[in-house]
Amino acid sequence: MVTNKLLKAGRDITSKSEPILELRGICKYFGGVHALEDVGLELYPDEILALVGDNGAGKSTLIKIIAGVYQPDKGEVLMEGKEIEIRSPRASMDLRIETVYQELALVDKLDVVENIFLGRPLTKFRWFVNRKRMVAETVDILKRLKISIPSLKEPVQNLSGGQRQALAVGRAIAWSGRIVILDEPTAALGVEETRKTLALIKQIKEQGASVIVISHNLRHIFEVSDRIIVLRGGRRVGSRIKSKTNIDEIVKLITGSL
Repeated sequence: MVTNKLLKAGRDITSKSEPILELRGICKYFGGVHALEDVGLELYPDEILALVGDNGAGKSTLIKIIAGVYQPDKGEVLMEGKEIEIRSPRASMDLRIETVYQELALVDKLDVVENIFLGRPLTKFRWFVNRKRMVAETVDILKRLKISIPSLKEPVQNLSGGQRQALAVGRAIAWSGRIVILDEPTAALGVEETRKTLALIKQIKEQGASVIVISHNLRHIFEVSDRIIVLRGGRRVGSRIKSKTNIDEIVKLITGSL
């Protein structure tokens, strides 16, 4: 099976001593622009971590370093306490880190099954695509995540925005199961589709994965996250456990009025 049988940590995040993923002193420069300056991030097992900040705060740059799109100019990346290098998106995926960008990277003309296994088809006899097994795996993934899609043969261009988002998340879970990064997962969705997407984020955690969520919508962040890291001007300016803060404090951190 492609899907992973995952163990849940089942502990309060304040009691976890070792992050599954940690970034220390990360700096990233684009010419004279300091996109990130001495930024740290910790992601613990069985945690939904929110990354928030205004446009230009450095959120996208930071997740692209985790995703292997960019390499830091300074700093360390550690996984389970061991220093690693993530030199490419493939290297990130090999570490079982999957990133779902706002653009989703789905192929409209392909059906649901083909998108789940995009670029990584299952084969039999080494050379032949095993469509039957891919269908069975897709059914299992959608069932576990409580995703409802009328037909697996449907081209994804015919799906709703929420269904497309769910499909992209389902693909990430299928191939990762360890760390899933979601970039603005509720952007441009209606009320009902947003509700389903937020429920899906909680489902990811219940499947045993750790999650990083980027969103401008603080109501959504407070609904799903365990902890919140705030960036401003390329620097980390705060980290708060969700249950010990409020939207007003996070807004003040974002704007620099605290």
